[in-house]
Amino acid sequence: MMRHLRMVHPTVLVEAENPAAAAPCAVPSSAGTMSATIAAGTSKARQKGLDESLVRMVARDLLPMSSVEDEGFRAFVRDLDPGYVLPSRKALKKMIIDLYDKTKEKTKEALKNAESVCLTTDMWSSINMDGYIGVTGHFVTPESKLATVILGVSQFQQSHTAQNIAESQKLLMEDWGIKEKVQCMVTDNAANMKLSVQLLNIRHVSCFAHTLNLIVKKAIDQTPAMNDIREKSRKVVGLFRSSCKAKEKLNEVQVLMNRPTMKLIQEVETRWNSTYDMLERLYEQREPVGAALSYLQNDVSPLTSAEYDIIHEALCLLQPFKAATTEMSEEKRVSASKVIPLYRQLQYKLSEKLRHSKLQSTMQLGNYLKEGLQTRCGHFESFRPLALATMLDPRFKTMGFGNPSKAQETEKQLILECATLMEPTTAASEPQASTSAQSTLSPSTAASDNLWELFDSKVRKCSITHSVTADATVEVKKIQNMVDPFHPAPHPPALQQTLQKPSSKDRQTMEQFISQGCYTLQFCHCTNFLLSL
Repeated sequence: MMRHLRMVHPTVLVEAENPAAAAPCAVPSSAGTMSATIAAGTSKARQKGLDESLVRMVARDLLPMSSVEDEGFRAFVRDLDPGYVLPSRKALKKMIIDLYDKTKEKTKEALKNAESVCLTTDMWSSINMDGYIGVTGHFVTPESKLATVILGVSQFQQSHTAQNIAESQKLLMEDWGIKEKVQCMVTDNAANMKLSVQLLNIRHVSCFAHTLNLIVKKAIDQTPAMNDIREKSRKVVGLFRSSCKAKEKLNEVQVLMNRPTMKLIQEVETRWNSTYDMLERLYEQREPVGAALSYLQNDVSPLTSAEYDIIHEALCLLQPFKAATTEMSEEKRVSASKVIPLYRQLQYKLSEKLRHSKLQSTMQLGNYLKEGLQTRCGHFESFRPLALATMLDPRFKTMGFGNPSKAQETEKQLILECATLMEPTTAASEPQASTSAQSTLSPSTAASDNLWELFDSKVRKCSITHSVTADATVEVKKIQNMVDPFHPAPHPPALQQTLQKPSSKDRQTMEQFISQGCYTLQFCHCTNFLLSL
């Protein structure tokens, strides 16, 4: 009520609070009345704008709705604008629901305009061991911009079977109206997640970053020296993170040694690169850590200089994996097309660093890493979605492949698929050509059976096939002259127009490719979609 009075009836509220202000004036002022009306209107508009800004802040920063009841926040808002009346917790809840409904409708419209959608999904447990499932949609807008939206995060109370997960995904896709548009789904390598995608009859792609994490984890587990070092490191880090005395002593030693006061990082089983981060920080702070441990009375054994040497070489081997994982985790860059080139670069870097390794333990670690890469990633150049994505990315093309024969095979496959899509367009003109040819025959020949009918049919079919294949080859060659569509370098205006506005024939072929779940060529929208898988 008070909020309503302040917003809509400010003069009534003033009169109620200050009866002297309600004394009648001898001469009513029309100008004053007009000013009050304008002020009231402006105040109402500003109130609405500030309410919307508040709701966006709460939603974006994931703040509790009780924030509007906190005394400190209310005092801060009063200092900013004494005339603004904060909504109650109940009113804020309604505003957030309204914002959610509007945002969902807007997102549905964007998904409706998208030709195809790729989904990424994951499951996790909260600190209270409640299961959750999250689904994110990725698509390319008509303006050739990558878009990412969170389609759902909900508690998953059923058993984590593939059937239950698939049913949950199916209901979500139906709710958003994208069931027929989903071209692939990216998950981790868990058996139940992979099977759930198969049950939905959707193409499955394993998360490359998760695959790299599994490779590194297994290689460390298989290397006895590294496994022992990791366990000792966990105990050392655990001491400094759980004991106030140990933490204070470490900070004191860091200051005395003129080192930055940095906390040690504990390894987390489910967090990518956490083992690397733990070992890297421990190696950087090895001298302060060793000095601090010597002052403390505990049973934790410090790492030896030989073990630190192993850590140093191991970090050199693992650094490319951390860099690849970080790059694959970016949201604003295409990712599927990077998988094969990154896999090949990891192989190259690993071989190069192994040549400089001097310790038996790190050489063993490197060999296990190479074996893991080959086992889990060796089929990538034969995996159609990744191979075509690499071929279609103007930054990589055939150079992204490590095996030239696989690049040639992918290029031929691309030409054949393009030719298949072009056949209906070319075949449509065949009757006209046939009619034209018949018109040149003499009346007597046209009236009777044409003895050359079979031969003429073969000639026409051969001509059409040759024309379609040639057109498809031209389209594939255009890709080799393209640059990154998401980060274009300056081109001549004519080329820029070609990239942004494909011809009607190209657009028609592009739409056919998308509707059939295939991969297009020079056509920007579908190229961008494929690269965003």
